[in-house]
Amino acid sequence: MSQDPQTRTAESNARLAALLTQCALRNQQAFADLYRATAAKLFGVTLRILRREDWAEEVLQESYVNIWNHAADYAVQKSAPLTWMTSIARNRSLDWLRRPRQENSGAEYEIAVESWQDEAPGPLEQLMRADAAGALADCLGTLDSRQRQTIVLAFFHGLSHSELAAHLQQPLGTIKTWVRRGLERLKNCLASA
Repeated sequence: MSQDPQTRTAESNARLAALLTQCALRNQQAFADLYRATAAKLFGVTLRILRREDWAEEVLQESYVNIWNHAADYAVQKSAPLTWMTSIARNRSLDWLRRPRQENSGAEYEIAVESWQDEAPGPLEQLMRADAAGALADCLGTLDSRQRQTIVLAFFHGLSHSELAAHLQQPLGTIKTWVRRGLERLKNCLASA
């Protein structure tokens, strides 16, 4: 007999929260377990934002260093563990896009030339994406916490309305209302940005 999604989500959250608690105590095995349990999801987040595997891998590593260093700051009453870690990976990705790039010679130059020749977005497009991402982050900050959480879980984690209802323990109609109203506010905010 399989468990319902709500029970599975609660158990997963409890497991990840326990691993984060152990990471705060500098338990390296717990950190390895946390990485195995979440790396694929966080890599997907970084890759979706950065659009380049090499950058996404670099940012993923930075994100886990940040998670390790700030595991003691995680507060289970504020957000689900994966939501907290995803926000770290997302913020690191956006920071990466904002970093100034310096030209180099030699092997690093050749790598840069190769990146220009592939299908990856160019510097101007990356800058436009970074600006759009910054505007989106600013507008997300204007939403109330319930709307922001449902939109982040839906669009960055790929949860459906029914999965959101189970995860947040709210009626399906309430979830749909939060998402709809949140998206309307985001649309208006982005239009004026």
